[in-house]
Amino acid sequence: MQRSAAEPVTLCVHDGRAGNARQALALGRALDPAPGELVLRPRAPWRWAAPRALPLAARGFDPALAPWLAAPPALAIGCGRQAALATRLLRAHGGRGVQILDPRLDPRAWNLVVVPEHDALRGDNVLTLVGSLHPVDEAWLAQARADFDVLAQLPSPRITLLVGGPSRHAPLDASGFEAALAALEAVLRAEGGSLLATTSRRTPESWATALRHRLAGIPGVRWFGDGGTDNPYPGMLAFADRIVATPDSVNMLSEACATQAPVYLLAAACVRGRRLPRFHAQLGALGRVRPFAGSLEAFPVQPLRETARIAAEVRARLGLPA
Repeated sequence: MQRSAAEPVTLCVHDGRAGNARQALALGRALDPAPGELVLRPRAPWRWAAPRALPLAARGFDPALAPWLAAPPALAIGCGRQAALATRLLRAHGGRGVQILDPRLDPRAWNLVVVPEHDALRGDNVLTLVGSLHPVDEAWLAQARADFDVLAQLPSPRITLLVGGPSRHAPLDASGFEAALAALEAVLRAEGGSLLATTSRRTPESWATALRHRLAGIPGVRWFGDGGTDNPYPGMLAFADRIVATPDSVNMLSEACATQAPVYLLAAACVRGRRLPRFHAQLGALGRVRPFAGSLEAFPVQPLRETARIAAEVRARLGLPA
């Protein structure tokens, strides 16, 4: 298989999972206005061991990887365990590899590894950031305001509610979520304004049902993954006066904190372990988030935008052109 000479010199590699794709593409686009994208389809048994390279590891993906191995991109950016194997292979064939998230191997297998500060991995070629990589910046928000300008007609304050789901490190059950919603409802009814609420792929149906019923009388927009309608999530971030978010998702909180809006953590006391509480503490120390405790008062914030900083450091470390 031959590749055209016009194909991009930067390749973003991921396994199709939304969080992995978003991070790889965010960094790729910050470095190159038109990066390529490769969605991996890993095969057994190689996918079980990734990013460890079993014999004949190059056969562990569908044929779409083959032309890139024959003529490696100048830079391959991967996110996730399967992508870590692909970026290792691309580097071994002559390209340079940047891996996002801890690959659970010696980071020297890549040119650079990018991890959140709340992870333990460190090394001479390890770059750390607060939270995760994402595309949210002034240009992204301006485009979101243009695409979803109808949201500007909603009364202020516009409170955006970002709902994830329970996880091992944030085991909030249905009753706990309902109680948190009840406390939020009281503030919303007292303060007025409007509510812009969206759920995620991980939101349980019990949470979505509670959200539909508990906050039904408050004006605004709700989105539950409805088929046939555009997800107004970008507009909800762009037009938010305040943001309230469940505490479970590093990606979701990172994007919320890239806006100009104060961010409140809903049911923050449910978090467990070390990594997620450490991330919350970092955001708190930066003055970016506060736990929701019956108030949604505004407080001054500085947008947290780590993608541009990491891109500049990658460019400097690897000698890439501006």
